[in-house]
Amino acid sequence: MALFSYRASNSLGETLQGEMEAEDSRQVIIELQREQLIPIEVKRVTGLRGLFGYRSGREKKVGQKQILAFAKELATLLKAGMPLEGALSLMARLNSDEKMANVIDELNDSIKGGATFSRALEKQRDIFPRLFVSMIKAGEAGGMLGEALERITDYMERSQALRESVRSALIYPTILLLVAVVSIMVLLVFVVPQFSQMFEDMGRELPVATQIILAAGEFLTGYWWLLLAMVFLAIALFRIWLEKGDNQYRLDRWLLGLPLFGDLLLKVETARLSRTLASLLNNGLTLLNAVKLSQEVLNNSYIAQGIEQAAQQLKQGKGLSAPLIEQKLLPELAIRMLQVGEESGEIDAMLTDVADVYDREVRETVQRLLTLVEPVLIVGLGLIVAGIIISILLAMLSVNDLAF
Repeated sequence: MALFSYRASNSLGETLQGEMEAEDSRQVIIELQREQLIPIEVKRVTGLRGLFGYRSGREKKVGQKQILAFAKELATLLKAGMPLEGALSLMARLNSDEKMANVIDELNDSIKGGATFSRALEKQRDIFPRLFVSMIKAGEAGGMLGEALERITDYMERSQALRESVRSALIYPTILLLVAVVSIMVLLVFVVPQFSQMFEDMGRELPVATQIILAAGEFLTGYWWLLLAMVFLAIALFRIWLEKGDNQYRLDRWLLGLPLFGDLLLKVETARLSRTLASLLNNGLTLLNAVKLSQEVLNNSYIAQGIEQAAQQLKQGKGLSAPLIEQKLLPELAIRMLQVGEESGEIDAMLTDVADVYDREVRETVQRLLTLVEPVLIVGLGLIVAGIIISILLAMLSVNDLAF
C-alpha cells in the first residue's frame, strides 16, 4: 500500500483535501467516486512520509480514543434532548484538546451552512473513517442519530477492548525481549572487550567460539551506526517490496498458514469482521453494503479479497454463508453460526454472538501463546549469556593449557 494525497469536489462545489492509502491512484479515484466526490487531483506522497506512511499532523493527533470520546459525549447530549448544533457547540467549548475542538467547530459550521451531519463528517474524512460516516448516514436516514451514535460507541469500545487485551498481554514478553537484547549488547560492547587486550598480550591462538564473540563485540563497538543503517534500510526495502504486485496478498496468506500465530490472526479478523457487520446491520445498512464496508476494517488483504468475492456472489443472490463455505476462509464454527442466522432471519444477532465467541477465543489464544513464548525467551537469553561466558572461560583455560 502507498500513501496518496488528493483534492476532490463534493456535490456542494466545495473542495476537500486529504490522504488515503491505496494500491495505486486508480483505487483512490474509485474510492472517492464511491463517496460521491469528484476527483480533481491525486498524487502519490513521496519521501519519508510516503515510504513510512507518515500522515498529517492533525490526523496523528486525533486518534481512535478521541473519536470514541466524541461519539460517546455526543450520544449522551442528544439523548438528553439537546439539538445537534447546541451539543456540538458545547463539546467544542469544553474540549481540552485544541485539535479536536477545531474539528468539532468545523463540523458545526458545516451543519449551520445547511449540510447534514454525515455530510459534515465526510469533509473530515482524514479523521472520521468511512465506516463511521456510513453508520451515521444510516442513522440519519432512519431518524435515529442518537441510537446510531450509541451503537457506534458500543462497537468502538468492544473493538478497542479487543486491541487493548492483546496489547496488554504482549507487554511482559516485549519487556523481556528488550531486556534480553540490552543484556546481550552490554556484554558484547562493555564486558567482552575488557578481555580482548589481555588475550592479545598472551599471544596464544584462541578458541573459535571466543574469536566469534570478540569479533561481534568489536563490530558492535566500532560499527553500531552501520547496524542501525542496515535495519532502517531493511525496513525501507521491505515496505517497497510490499507495494509491488500482490506481495502483500501473498505475505498475508503466508501469515495465516503459520502455526499458532496464523490461527490467532484468523480469530482476530473473524471477531473484527463479525462485530463490524453486526454494527452496520443494526444501524440499518443492507447486508451487501455492510459486507462491502466491512472489508475496510480488515488488516489481512487475503481475507479482505475473499470477503470481496463473497460480496460479488451475495450481489447475485447466493447469500453470504454459501460463498464463505466454498472458500473455507473463516473458521467453520463462525460460518455455521452465520448460516443459522441467515436461515432464521436474525443474522445481526448471530454475528454479535460470533464476535463475542471469537473475542474470548483471541484472549485465550494469546494466553496460550504467551505460556509458550515466555519460557522460550528466558531459556534463550540464558543460553546466549551462558555461551558468551563459556567462550571467555574456554579462552582463559586454553591460555593456561588446561583441559575442560
